[in-house]
Amino acid sequence: MSARRVTLSDVAQQVGLSKAAVSQVLNDHPASRVSADAAARIRAAAGELGYRPNLTARSLTTRRSGVIGLVSEAITTDRFGSGMIRGALAEAKRQGHVLFITETEDQQDAMAAAFGVLIDHQVDGLVYASIRPHPVDLPDVGGGIPTVMLNAVATRPTATVLADERAGGEEIVRLLLDAGHTDDVVLIGRDRSATVEWSTAAIERRLDGITTALDAHGVVPVAEVDCHPWDPDHGYAAMRDLLAAGRRPAAVIALNDRLAFGVYRALAEVGLSVPDQVSIVSFDDDDIALYLEPTLTTAALPYEAMGALAVRLLLQPDLVPAEHLVPMPVRVRGSVSAVPAGIRSFDRPH
Repeated sequence: MSARRVTLSDVAQQVGLSKAAVSQVLNDHPASRVSADAAARIRAAAGELGYRPNLTARSLTTRRSGVIGLVSEAITTDRFGSGMIRGALAEAKRQGHVLFITETEDQQDAMAAAFGVLIDHQVDGLVYASIRPHPVDLPDVGGGIPTVMLNAVATRPTATVLADERAGGEEIVRLLLDAGHTDDVVLIGRDRSATVEWSTAAIERRLDGITTALDAHGVVPVAEVDCHPWDPDHGYAAMRDLLAAGRRPAAVIALNDRLAFGVYRALAEVGLSVPDQVSIVSFDDDDIALYLEPTLTTAALPYEAMGALAVRLLLQPDLVPAEHLVPMPVRVRGSVSAVPAGIRSFDRPH
């Protein structure tokens, strides 16, 4: 037979105080008049007896369960997506909440079922997280439950947290241009075959930032190479074909780090040095960026900060349907060198 659950009355009897006083202390009642000494005795007795609060009863009083539901497609197993979970977990803990996480494998019926179960358990709010920022039709949660979309695009007014791809594109390219690379710039990774959903949410914003920075300096890329998908093989093939055609770049903008990995290999095969002969910037801050030689300068996807912001917004009393953009920090490493004063980038030694 299991042991009897310890109650507020048990704690009150242990310390010789009223049940009301014990309840005020253990439930952190803002109007509590219990002295600091008595409160310390109450908490010590509760710990000694193994008292655990009745969350159902507490939620009836406070209208808060202390639980947040996080529903995702598959971010728990993704090398990037796990950062969103870390950020959300840390912020939930900081605010005294527990995070319940479930995955749907991108199935609409599974999403609806997950939302239903979490709502039935009276969560304080819901976060829907996606590994790629595409439009998502959320189930009608009803009941005014706060909802935030994390790295996903809302199809109806909803609070949304996204990486600031446009500003990230501008900043990483300005770094390259400020180093003097205004000639023989190549862009690798544009995908004109991308679906509207994907390109609108991420690629087009990233490209818009890149184009804005280039236009501000009057720079037109000498080549723009389509690549799909964004993986090392396609980055390698894009650079290999450019070099075979006699089009040696002085600077490369790769739309993600995995493409840049392939670019590094193609350059190395023909004896071109990074960054002495070719400078490279990229996006995402994949783990691979630190293991390339030289290490890769890249604009990081701020997934932990995004996860934390989603929870912070969710717990605000005045949550409104708006888009919240999180800056992409630039990791300045070893893949960009400055063009010497008075020398055009394409005049650098081969």
